Amino acid sequence: MLLAHIFHQGPTRTQSCPKSLICHVRLDAKAARIPTLLKEETPLERPDNTAGGPPDGGPPPIGELERRLCQVGGLNQNYTSSAGTLYHIQIEDRGPILDRVLEREVRRVNVIVYANYGEPNARIVHGRDHDFPDLRTHDHNRFITQKIQELAEGARLVVEEKEQRQVTRIKAAIREYYLTKDERAKSEFEEANTLYPFLFSRAWKELKLERERTAAIAAAATPSEPTLEAAPVDVIYPLDAELRERVLEIERIIADLGRDVEELKARGSADDILLQTCRKLVTRAQEGLSESAANDFSARRLDMMRNSLATTWRQVRSRLK
Repeated sequence: MLLAHIFHQGPTRTQSCPKSLICHVRLDAKAARIPTLLKEETPLERPDNTAGGPPDGGPPPIGELERRLCQVGGLNQNYTSSAGTLYHIQIEDRGPILDRVLEREVRRVNVIVYANYGEPNARIVHGRDHDFPDLRTHDHNRFITQKIQELAEGARLVVEEKEQRQVTRIKAAIREYYLTKDERAKSEFEEANTLYPFLFSRAWKELKLERERTAAIAAAATPSEPTLEAAPVDVIYPLDAELRERVLEIERIIADLGRDVEELKARGSADDILLQTCRKLVTRAQEGLSESAANDFSARRLDMMRNSLATTWRQVRSRLK
């Protein structure tokens, strides 16, 4: 009915597009091969304040901007890593939204990084929400603009760190196969060669250089395995927008829980049972979000994981008051 109404008015009238319809314009020709994954979040989810102003629908307080003006332009940037992999960094200012966990309004900026951008095996390798205070001023808009540039630089550093960890894992798989001829190790580095061709090439070259430097590479591979197992777990972000939002929410809770536990320890108020519980929950969540468990993602499973973490986090915060 809406489309019929628009076309009936003829081309001389300008029709406004409802906020619920978002048009994503990509100038990069390669972008056509990447699905548009962003989903608009309702700026405010409270029924008593849907217009962006006071509950009665009037203008905002003096000195404050309207909600619709508290959103700056995002960023879409191609980036080639030191290994040669093509990435795409996408940053969106979502404006003021209501955080369901914290139950308060925040200014949220979303960061997503695609690997192998423009290729059939493109995938999301990094995604995160960054929350800032909900201040509705021009100065805060300029602050968010600056933060977007800083987040883009930070995303590039995250990419380089992830690649270095992946190179280390590939080298470990090659070493393990060299020593044991284990088919599992073989399939692991063959899969890496398919998903990360540039990283596999880099890992192979580094191994070749190490082999040239020393003939004892086989003996050196065995003690390095514990370090590899202790390496940070790379999170897999689902292409489904709702599932990915749950993963991002779990990561935010883990980060906040970690900061509050450290503060609790600094005050001397953390007991062994609480610390052990927090460690167990965080470890289980990280393993659940890892690449090996990516095929088991479901809304129910992610909700249970998020609720367990949120409950423990609230207990920690209650001890800080």
